[in-house]
Amino acid sequence: MAFQKRNNISLPSSTLFFITIPFLLSMINADTVIVNNVADFGAKADGKTDSSTAFLKAWAASCSSSKASTIYVPKKKYLIGPTIFLGPCKSSKITFRIDGILIAPDFKQMKSSVENWLKFDRVKGVSIIGGVLDGRGSSLYSCKLAKKACPRGPTSLGIFSSDDVTVQNLSSLNPKMFHIVVLASKNIFLDGVKIRAPEDSLNTDGIHVGKSTNVRVLNTGIKTGDDCISVGPGTENLWIERVTCGPGHGISIGSLGMGLEEEGVQNVTVKDVEFTGTQNGVRIKSWGRPSKGFVKGVVFKHAVMNNVHNPIVIDQNYCPQHEGCPGQHSGVQIRDVTFGNIKGTSASQVAMKFDCSDINPCKGIHVENIKLVYRLPQKQGEQQKPKPTESYCRNVKGITLGSVFPLLTC
Repeated sequence: MAFQKRNNISLPSSTLFFITIPFLLSMINADTVIVNNVADFGAKADGKTDSSTAFLKAWAASCSSSKASTIYVPKKKYLIGPTIFLGPCKSSKITFRIDGILIAPDFKQMKSSVENWLKFDRVKGVSIIGGVLDGRGSSLYSCKLAKKACPRGPTSLGIFSSDDVTVQNLSSLNPKMFHIVVLASKNIFLDGVKIRAPEDSLNTDGIHVGKSTNVRVLNTGIKTGDDCISVGPGTENLWIERVTCGPGHGISIGSLGMGLEEEGVQNVTVKDVEFTGTQNGVRIKSWGRPSKGFVKGVVFKHAVMNNVHNPIVIDQNYCPQHEGCPGQHSGVQIRDVTFGNIKGTSASQVAMKFDCSDINPCKGIHVENIKLVYRLPQKQGEQQKPKPTESYCRNVKGITLGSVFPLLTC
């Protein structure tokens, strides 16, 4: 074998070949990925100066290039006002790498008509990696709790009419409204997301999905004041796995049936989830009014309930606070829903509730291997007689398999 000698180090020529080629390839790849640092476009890392224009300039540079690019946000705090990252772009791969904290303005400094703080609209192949979104919702929470004349508030992160979007290892804190909304989109992947808001923060849904197809939510921890995950009409092929929820209002399909010509929800899987101290566990809810909507092909399985007030719920007479209730029968058809391998403790005596429509009974409801035990709250120094765990069902048709506790009597 021939050897080449350089700097007193001898290497076989074949070895040199295999060292050189990967090195050259890495250099080529490095040249083809454009990095647009928001600081280079004028972003001020003081958490006080509005850097919206700088972020939009960095976005424009990436979006207008046909090459893969990274928009980089360094490790500091950046104040950014309501911003729309608009596509379509020439590039099929844009990475938003956030090492810092993005801070929203106070609600008094934002127009009440603003619906999204940060919005990605009509984009494809975008990845949002890392970082913190600080929605600064505390002052608006106080306003709402005091029942003053307050704006609704914007969602922190909106993904609209988009395709192939990844959100990974992002933290969302104290949004003024929802944390994350996915609407009219497909092939969306959320992984390792961390969501935090106070238990008494109003309307702070963690993740809302509507009119979207092929959405996955994995390895996510949610503590908030409303639904941890809510699913709206037009959602299809949604997969939720390894999610913790609490405090919050659980994982809910609905509310549905607000309109007559409403799209359905189908092919939803929720598995390996844990709820702690939540208002609900897994829930399907619809208003009592005429609708052409439907729910079918839903699986809730491998769930743990820790002191959950309503662990398993189908409610087709949904009317929060009992205000403005339609007082009619729900037209939403619910069928082919499975509840399997769900265990834990209930904070209310009725651990399973199936309250279905008088005109459209729930059909094909499968309940398998359930063990939910009512834990009566104990007040200090007070002895209370234990009460049995119960279930409630009305207008429902289905089967039970394996061991089911509490027993279903319908």
